[in-house]
Amino acid sequence: MPRLGTRKLYYLLKPKLVELGIKLGRDGLFDYLRHQKMLVKPKISYTKTTHSKHWMRKYPNLTQDIQLNRPEQVYASDITYVQSHEGVHYLSLTTDAYSRKIMGYELSREMKTTDVVKALRMSIKARQSNEPLIHHSDRGSQYCASLYQSELQKHAITPSMTDGYDCYQNALAERVNGILKQEFLVHKCQSFDELKQLVKESVAIYNQLRPHLSLGMQTPEQVHKKASVEGTLA
Repeated sequence: MPRLGTRKLYYLLKPKLVELGIKLGRDGLFDYLRHQKMLVKPKISYTKTTHSKHWMRKYPNLTQDIQLNRPEQVYASDITYVQSHEGVHYLSLTTDAYSRKIMGYELSREMKTTDVVKALRMSIKARQSNEPLIHHSDRGSQYCASLYQSELQKHAITPSMTDGYDCYQNALAERVNGILKQEFLVHKCQSFDELKQLVKESVAIYNQLRPHLSLGMQTPEQVHKKASVEGTLA
């Protein structure tokens, strides 16, 4: 986790600091990292990956007033670009809105629906519940395509989409994109294959090791698994 935020870093370091008798608070760690010029600086970049002006059917936003109370209640999907020295590639992600766990992903050289649907199929395969599930995305042509919608229908998953091009209505997916790109995929790989391996490792670390402030410093895997043990996932 080369660009982990200081609050999360302190949470992970604190037990070791206590064990070694080192008195260092969170503000002290901030001051030390700032003095050493080691604070993470946010990266700002933008490449549009959504084409929403098309003739295919769009679906209403079903997530605006929803109360999340379990994993596998809402999946959020999005596509973002990533680069290697071979060029620009595209990463499709499907994330559980409750646990923040990345349930499915696919790195591709193009933004074809056949590639994007692979991330969906991985996320469906990873399900532990038969409870009703909403799939939320932007209005991109890949998500509106008959192939993608047929896959949702096949598994009785209800489609939901943003109202026009409004990234705030798919904020979770955008946030996960940003975490992977700003904290994990920080070095440009030599090849597509090398990048594919890095994405695989990054998703595993994100799910299993990276604490989330919004999850009470638990990892997505812990939250998802806890719901399964407690019977929230039926």
